[in-house]
Amino acid sequence: MLVIGAGKSTAILIDYLLAQAEVHDWQVVVADRDLDVARHRIDGKSRGTALEFDVADAAALEKLVKQADLVVSMLPAHMHLPVATACVNHSTHFVSASYVSPELRELHHAAERKEVTLLGEMGVDPGIDHMSAMARLDALRASNASIKAFETFTGGLVAPESDDNPWRYKFTWNPRNVVLAGQGGVKFKHNGRYKYIPYHKLFTRYEVVEIPEYGKFEGYPNRDSLKYRHHYDLFGIETIYRATLRRPGFCDAWNCLVQLGLTDDTETLEALGDMTYREFVNSYLWYDAAMSVELKLRAMLKLELNSPAFDKLQWLGLFEDRPIGLKEGTPAKVLQKLLEEKWPMGADDKDMIVMLHKYEYEIDGERWREQSSMVTKGSDSERTAMAKTVGLSVAISAKLVLTEQITQRGVVIPTTPLVYAPVLKELEQHGIAFTSQVERV
Repeated sequence: MLVIGAGKSTAILIDYLLAQAEVHDWQVVVADRDLDVARHRIDGKSRGTALEFDVADAAALEKLVKQADLVVSMLPAHMHLPVATACVNHSTHFVSASYVSPELRELHHAAERKEVTLLGEMGVDPGIDHMSAMARLDALRASNASIKAFETFTGGLVAPESDDNPWRYKFTWNPRNVVLAGQGGVKFKHNGRYKYIPYHKLFTRYEVVEIPEYGKFEGYPNRDSLKYRHHYDLFGIETIYRATLRRPGFCDAWNCLVQLGLTDDTETLEALGDMTYREFVNSYLWYDAAMSVELKLRAMLKLELNSPAFDKLQWLGLFEDRPIGLKEGTPAKVLQKLLEEKWPMGADDKDMIVMLHKYEYEIDGERWREQSSMVTKGSDSERTAMAKTVGLSVAISAKLVLTEQITQRGVVIPTTPLVYAPVLKELEQHGIAFTSQVERV
């Protein structure tokens, strides 16, 4: 087994694969640009080998893939295609946690001909969301239920015991993805009507949901919900909606950053090397010698003096006369740098993954509403909830492919019982399980 990429989400993944290697007489090769990181992940295990590897080295990639029976790609999503292509060329199976891109999907027929499985969307979102939703939807259909509405929410958040800043958020995943979230456009269906939300309105259109024992959350719409009608066989449904979860107050404050223009990643800023954060914010406001930056911002965004959103902006340090420390970059890169300073996970911090599905359906003329939720906490700053949910989902599915319990070929996502049933069963053994509440409408 070849694991490409040994970043912070791979600790539990690699631990699991090394344990399975002892059982099944496998070898696990971990390849990363940083050899020390790869060695740390192997931790001296006899079944593991660490390699220094650059995925841009096409010859080295072909050689490593040819030697492997299965490749787990933990690279950024845009780097999967050459790895998957090499896997098809050398009849090597492939597993990743990322969304299946249109380009990767084009490998489907070639992979089928080579009897290769290219299994994608095997993380938490996408991944556990697919599997848990499909397991329940298939069970409802087997009970002759007519499904009327489906909503799903997921958030990678900080655990309550580590929730100690005004935003109630810290980075547990790729910071760039957080800064640019929602910029690809959003569409969904609600009560029979199609809805389209432009980016500049996205963070004003959130829904408040509540999860037992964990309180309230805000869910803002996530990407194109409509495509899941195909994946989940939900054509004709009244409501289909996917959302990202944050704690209350986050969306209003983040909307301020969007309205200011600080999440823009298209324009390179001039004279950034000499700029402070205060000057950075002021560059987006009108000139008025008599008004402070704070007053102009409040006026522009129509924020009250004691606005919680303004307090969050102030806590970030946006009004400080402190050098940014970048020679060049976009507004989004400046914001990301600041947020990485303010939202890091501390050594003793714990994260949590929160997932919620809401179903409405009719059986024998009676309408029911069901809410199903899962909360998983991390153990520490390395073995995080994100690493656990993503890593175990990927690792279990990789084992099932190699042991021929998953035999689908071509490009596959985990929406069929052959894939989701055994993975969900084993995830429950690791404490990743859903609890449900049902009520008559």
